[in-house]
Amino acid sequence: MKRIGYTILYCILGLVAVFQIFPLVWLVLFSLKDTTEIFASAPLSFPEELKWENYVKVLQSDVGIYFFNSVWYTLVAIFFTVLLASMATFAITRMRWKLSSLFLGLFMIGLMIPVHSALIPLFKMFLSVELIDNPISIILTYIAYNLPITIMILLGFYYTLPREIEEAAIIDGCSVHRIFFRIVMPMTMPVMSTTVIINMIYNWNEFVFVNTFISSDQYKTLTVGIQNFIGQYLTDWGAIGATLVISIFPILIAFLFFSNKIVEGISASAVKG
Repeated sequence: MKRIGYTILYCILGLVAVFQIFPLVWLVLFSLKDTTEIFASAPLSFPEELKWENYVKVLQSDVGIYFFNSVWYTLVAIFFTVLLASMATFAITRMRWKLSSLFLGLFMIGLMIPVHSALIPLFKMFLSVELIDNPISIILTYIAYNLPITIMILLGFYYTLPREIEEAAIIDGCSVHRIFFRIVMPMTMPVMSTTVIINMIYNWNEFVFVNTFISSDQYKTLTVGIQNFIGQYLTDWGAIGATLVISIFPILIAFLFFSNKIVEGISASAVKG
């Protein structure tokens, strides 16, 4: 009976895996066809002729600039988001002050604010300080919107870190800054890596803010730059597919290498919380 149960479980997991892989296979086949074949053939049919020129066309366009912008915005926003979230969580959970619960509540309110409801106020604010069509507006928005979820993930881990280590460090003359950077941050690396991956996925795939705040091609990201292949009378669907394949590779590679870190970080936060 146990073997039958495992067989059924593996069959179910196999079906789930097929459904998960299907969009990726479809996208790769899509990117190797021209527009006519895309609409004339079945979704999973193999291309009659591999249209590698779709990738050549994409690489000869401004996609390289969009790719660099996506990497730059993502990395800078992740660095400041994780740093600020770690400092805020440390202050809320490890330091004793009267307004810690109030500030925690204010951060958590950020989880309930929809992106679209803040779009016009943010646009007016950035317009008043001349940050429209400026990468700083995108980076600041990414940091602000990712802070609440990052703090929430870190909270459970920080609450139950052993205070004895910090007390021993204080006795040895360590300042608060040295305790945070030398002791606490290294201890929270498993859960911190989880927040890095989650932030990376959001920043890399974000579309609405870049499409609203950025108009110059030199500052656009991959998700917005794809629109350049959509014309008024003709759309190059093969090139769009090739761009999408290129855009998912960084996320795919990061997930393959760090997926175990995500599980470890979530498990550690859940157990300790």
